[in-house]
Amino acid sequence: MAEPSDYGALEAVLGYAFRDRSLLEQALRHASWCNEHAAERLEDNERLEFLGDAVLDLVVGHKLMIRYPQLREGELSVTRAQVVSEAGLSEVAGQLGIGAWLFLGKGEEKSGGRSKLSILADAFEAILAAVYLDGGFDAAVDLIGRLLAQRIETVEFKGFFDFKTRLQETSQAWLKATPTYRVVQEIGPDHDKRFVVAVTIGEDEWARAVGKSKKEAEQMAAADAHFRIEGSYAGLPRRKR
Repeated sequence: MAEPSDYGALEAVLGYAFRDRSLLEQALRHASWCNEHAAERLEDNERLEFLGDAVLDLVVGHKLMIRYPQLREGELSVTRAQVVSEAGLSEVAGQLGIGAWLFLGKGEEKSGGRSKLSILADAFEAILAAVYLDGGFDAAVDLIGRLLAQRIETVEFKGFFDFKTRLQETSQAWLKATPTYRVVQEIGPDHDKRFVVAVTIGEDEWARAVGKSKKEAEQMAAADAHFRIEGSYAGLPRRKR
């Protein structure tokens, strides 16, 4: 783990200098470290991750609307899922060397936590939130624009109505289970209804999405789950059938 005195080097990589470095330090603090240092009563990065995820969705969604004016609502949602997938965010975090600055518990350290895709992606989102809280929305927009510019410029809409099929293949390959879909909520009047659909694989819910029809919501949920699974299991051998 890098020393706090090295934060200037991390700020240089990010292209942002914090006024309050305690926010940056919290963004790097994994729950496993906090559990082992409970007496210090320091907060982990999970709440920042939650906020960073929301900021990321908003900013990337706006940039995709501008970059791809021909895409419809559902198509934009699927495309955004590709840009902000765990695999994509962890790749950017790895390129920035964020793993070296993480505060990890001994167990996570021994199990290779500094290179785990989920931990890197979560830390990246937490850092975005820290920048947002420290410098405001414009600072967060600038950071996301610089760090994710290539992904936003090169992402391609890979088709909308095939993601249920793709998720079927992905879930069978990695989890040896079949996805199921259920409507968990209906929003709005009959003439302008939205459907919230959850996709479950085995006993775990992998994603939820909102669509103008059940079919559209299922496809968007399938897309999100597909990219989450690919991110979680990237680099691992597929399970044999």
